[in-house]
Amino acid sequence: MITVSVVSLKGGVGKTSVVLGLAGAAQAAGLRVLVVDLDPQANTSMILESDLSDFTMNDVLADGGRGVIADAIQESGWGAGVDIVPSELSLERRNTDTGERLEHRLARAMEGVRGYDLVLFDSPPALNSLAINGLAASDRALVVTEPTVFSIVGAQKALDAVDVVRRNYNPRLRPAGIVINKARRSAEHEFRIEEIRQSYADLVWLPAIPDRSVTFQAQGAFVPVQRWRSAAAEELRVVFADFLERLLSMAPRRR
Repeated sequence: MITVSVVSLKGGVGKTSVVLGLAGAAQAAGLRVLVVDLDPQANTSMILESDLSDFTMNDVLADGGRGVIADAIQESGWGAGVDIVPSELSLERRNTDTGERLEHRLARAMEGVRGYDLVLFDSPPALNSLAINGLAASDRALVVTEPTVFSIVGAQKALDAVDVVRRNYNPRLRPAGIVINKARRSAEHEFRIEEIRQSYADLVWLPAIPDRSVTFQAQGAFVPVQRWRSAAAEELRVVFADFLERLLSMAPRRR
């Protein structure tokens, strides 16, 4: 099992779409994936059609007990292979909690979780307590950016945040890579993609994820893009299958 925080310190880059694309790729490959929604906006929870009548991520972090996240895991609306720990708006309250070892609440709650090939933490677009909890419980951090003038600055800030958490809370944490999302065929985007590639070399995962309307069509139908039948969906399926393989190759050997 590998635990991965999908992070960005800037909203609107399609971080949730990357989480959903990876979850769909894992399901299509016959793997088991757990998606933990750490974003109070709860967009991932909505697309995965979670049931908020039970334990949510807010309850998990409010409790903070060892292994308590097991009480919040439910099968998603996508069916077998994709489970979800849902979020809700009140999760925002956890950013103002006080006490000792707050940064390790999620890691404690995750103790004993077994049977998954991949755990994805969908982090909020800010370096707050929720994002730090996700990084402190992760093996790897996957940074999401877009090909704009802000891409290099945003990616560097996210990598700096990963380094801060590694040094202070989680020595096993490492960056998995940088994913460039929402790429279009334009001179500006091609220039920015090359710019970020030259700046971060082997950390950049190529190809960039193309900006395709089928992403939002699939989300609107509450299904993974891998089940959509079109040339654009097939293009995305290939990209996410490759990215999934890269992540799984980084899985640590646990004793």
